[in-house]
Amino acid sequence: MGTRPRLACEVRAEGVVAARAEDSLAVLSAVSRVPLEGGAMVPHLRVSDTGVAAASVAVAANGFGEAGRAVLVAAVRKALEAVCLRSREVTLVVPDAAVRVLLLDFDALPAKPAEALPVVRFRLKKLLPFDADEAAVSYQVMASTKDLLHVLAVAMPREVLAECESVVREAGFEPGAVLPSTLAALAGLIDGDRPTLVVNAGQEGVTTAIVKGGVLLLHRTVDLGADLQADLAAGMPGPEAAAKETGAEPTNEVAQAVSVAAAYFEDTLETAPSVILAAGTLGADALTVLLDEAYVGPLAVQEMMDRQMLGAGADSAGTPAGVPLGWLAGVRGALAN
Repeated sequence: MGTRPRLACEVRAEGVVAARAEDSLAVLSAVSRVPLEGGAMVPHLRVSDTGVAAASVAVAANGFGEAGRAVLVAAVRKALEAVCLRSREVTLVVPDAAVRVLLLDFDALPAKPAEALPVVRFRLKKLLPFDADEAAVSYQVMASTKDLLHVLAVAMPREVLAECESVVREAGFEPGAVLPSTLAALAGLIDGDRPTLVVNAGQEGVTTAIVKGGVLLLHRTVDLGADLQADLAAGMPGPEAAAKETGAEPTNEVAQAVSVAAAYFEDTLETAPSVILAAGTLGADALTVLLDEAYVGPLAVQEMMDRQMLGAGADSAGTPAGVPLGWLAGVRGALAN
């Protein structure tokens, strides 16, 4: 039917979230969240000193190995069982650190995807820390002029993809599509014509993205340092800024990433972002605190998820007893197609 499955599940370092929508309007009819405990790690790429990327998926940080994988499988099963009806097919949303997202320009591409894909792969050979020929690669023409094509390309090592899919299958479901977190969230944007800055931040990384008129202008992912990861995992908004004057350099990686993206937004679009849309587990309130402490802005921050996107079965989301709205941006976007 040209649509993704009506179930979606996102795996993050902090936990697994799942949702169901009945149609492409993606009004969420059921949501669930399962925290990840026991040090289970989620899919990401580990790049060696030689530049070779290796898969590191669902391995327990505390050395329990397969026990960490079992924790992840159990969390995926529990989250999806809470929202599914009959269908077992799922759109899986993976961390941005598990893929590479690149924006490429081409003079031309063959019209047939089967002929265009090898051209895209060839361009990726020198840009990826892993073998482009062996990777799962997808691409989309974002915009075109008479002499130029702007292309979004996504690449993922096949062993990482296979491991992600195997976790879903062991949980008793079938992966029908796989999307990186921020691209999934962007698929749920309602006002696609307005220039938008999105910040997807969580315990392990932050991705900044800029979209205008359905065209992706920026996608930048930064892995967070161990100290800031510990602060976010403990529920703290981040270290206090050492700078005492407005305009000083941000002293934490999330604020620094937002500052760089805001500057790129202003340079490229010749206007400052009117608002930042927050996706991810950090949430709009905590992101506001981080930016204020680092003297970035002033920039208004609001959740990407709106309560109007919630149906009766999910209306507790965003309340103290429910799933935080930021957790749902990826799964909601994955269901909007």
